Amino acid sequence: MRSNDVDQLVEAAQRLKTELAGKLGVFDISDSFRAGKQELKLDILPAAQSLGLTLDDLSKQVRQAFYGEEAQRIQRGRDDIRVMVRYPTDARRSLADLEDLRIRTPDGGEVPFYAVARAELGRGYATIKRADRNRVIHVTADVNVKQVAAGDILADLQSGFLPQILADYPGMTYALEGAQAEQTESFIGLLQNYVIALFVIYALLAIPLRSYVQPLIIMAVIPFGLVGAIVGHWFMFFAREIFTDQSFNFSMMSIFGFVALTGVVVNSSLVLVHYINEQRAAGLALEEAVRGAGVARFRPIVLTSMTTFVGLAPILREGSVSAQFLIPMATSLGFGVLFGSTISLFLVPSAYVVLEDLKAFLNPPKRATPEIDPLERFAIESEE
Repeated sequence: MRSNDVDQLVEAAQRLKTELAGKLGVFDISDSFRAGKQELKLDILPAAQSLGLTLDDLSKQVRQAFYGEEAQRIQRGRDDIRVMVRYPTDARRSLADLEDLRIRTPDGGEVPFYAVARAELGRGYATIKRADRNRVIHVTADVNVKQVAAGDILADLQSGFLPQILADYPGMTYALEGAQAEQTESFIGLLQNYVIALFVIYALLAIPLRSYVQPLIIMAVIPFGLVGAIVGHWFMFFAREIFTDQSFNFSMMSIFGFVALTGVVVNSSLVLVHYINEQRAAGLALEEAVRGAGVARFRPIVLTSMTTFVGLAPILREGSVSAQFLIPMATSLGFGVLFGSTISLFLVPSAYVVLEDLKAFLNPPKRATPEIDPLERFAIESEE
């Protein structure tokens, strides 16, 4: 939380900690604010300004009276002895003696302390943390992932509590740091590299197929792989709650699994498109080639998807703590391959036929002009 008013920061941080304490699964709530030692805060009165006194003059004279001012240093062997000039011990024994302090004015006169200044007890700051030239307080907490997801807690705070805090304290801002900031940064970098990977996949498919459109048919199954990953997480969420009494949520590792899924789920589509192209090159009609591809490649596609899912099943069923972070990635990959490959058996042949219909519509066959007998042509030209 960022603001130039420390008191507002402390109050807002306390309200946030109270709000977090009422959330299920949130513990070890703390903030970075540390109050300093008790101190005496001085403030100058308007009467002192008319005498030419400043707050700097006031604080310096109070320090000289109670702590002392170095007058000289005496060398004694290897040590330096500092000679300090200050009030006697009985005149600086308590804070009440401050009222009897005489303050020197710039013209050489003296006035009582209470006539030109006032003092009150308070606490300073042990440390002052800043970010972007603003004072900040870090509010941190841990989350029990078996009970709730950190993303759900943050979403709840951002939807209601934090906007209210900003409205109550003008000039205050907040930012999500720690694990949430690292996750956001990782997601942005992953998204940029994922776009590059899609272009590379498209190029690798377009070069051997010698087509700009057929790679799009193959890659059209990728969004359905994401649907399968989401459905898989939904299934695992309810299955783990029923059988193991543990929560299961979509995490950054789930996105990593989907990225890995992108390169795997296109395999079944590529097999279908390649088989259709081979059959059409052999002279088969479009419908026969498409129908034959679905029949001939049904068993390899289904078996490949099933074996991939079964291979990931031990990770999905693992209950050890060390394997928990891998389960979301395995869920995205396993269910995404299973769902995406099944959809490709219907999507790719249909899209291939639609593509050919589109080509026929955009490039209709030219009608052949009837040939005219040379004698008829001569007769026509003679009549003209």
